Amino acid sequence: MNNVSEVSVQRTERVKSGFWLVVLGAALWGIDPLFRIILLESLTSTQIVLLEHIILFLVAAPVLWRNRSDLRGLRMTHLIALLFISWGGSALATILFTQGLAHGNLNAVLLLQKLQPLFAIVMARIILKEMLPKYFGSLFVLAIFGTYLLTFGWTLPLEQMNDFVQVGSLLALGAAALWGGSTVMGSYLLRSMKYETVTSLRFILALPLLFMITLFEGHGWNLSMGAGAAFAVGINLLLQALLPGLLSLLLYYKGLSSTKASYATLAELSFPMVGVLINWVVFQQAVTITQLFGFVLIWFTLFYISRQKQEAEVLA
Repeated sequence: MNNVSEVSVQRTERVKSGFWLVVLGAALWGIDPLFRIILLESLTSTQIVLLEHIILFLVAAPVLWRNRSDLRGLRMTHLIALLFISWGGSALATILFTQGLAHGNLNAVLLLQKLQPLFAIVMARIILKEMLPKYFGSLFVLAIFGTYLLTFGWTLPLEQMNDFVQVGSLLALGAAALWGGSTVMGSYLLRSMKYETVTSLRFILALPLLFMITLFEGHGWNLSMGAGAAFAVGINLLLQALLPGLLSLLLYYKGLSSTKASYATLAELSFPMVGVLINWVVFQQAVTITQLFGFVLIWFTLFYISRQKQEAEVLA
């Protein structure tokens, strides 16, 4: 009996830590725009993503070699999922998001990323056959409402129409669809691979596509910047690749290995909360009472979903 109790406690702790690792990994994405906005002054969106993936390749290659046994017995479905998360989620989605920051309203771009759950929920039901948690629909609406309050306050959607109907927002919508699908595909791959292997393949397989896109884009590289500017660009690229890039995905996939895709996609709502804090700290945009209310709504949703998931896993 004691052994059964110990197993239940261990399972509960694993479920709890997994969910919050996804929250932490997604929260690190919130600092990503800081680096990208600075880098856009010297490089194109595609060049930024290519250089970022070259840095990540140098880190990921040894990890993949150490875990090469995970590649045995890969089926066609695994290869399709790998191409989706690498070409779609890592390469194309990151390019679209970076271009969205350059061409659209930052708040609108961030808010539209919260449409990821809609894409992820549909794919999780179709591909992974996941059942939704109790009251999931109501909780999802509550979390989306909190996200809206964080971003736009009490202004009506029609008042924000000019921010949504523009190129930047359409690019952000495409990124949301690809990232939402990558959540599901990553969850599928983690059934047969280590999370370190999935993360490494995500970066490595994206490189050929990024090289081709950069080549056909036709934009020249900015080689006229001075040594000081080049050093600053290099530091920004390194920090961007290792913090919101590598570290966030390692935490994210580690958590996702014990978290259903439909739960994980709600945990990712920590992303816009960090974005609001960044706006407050870096750009001196004060947090309003309305934004604090939205913050509370989102974290209440995350906490409730986490507790519900623990209880469901323990009883399983």
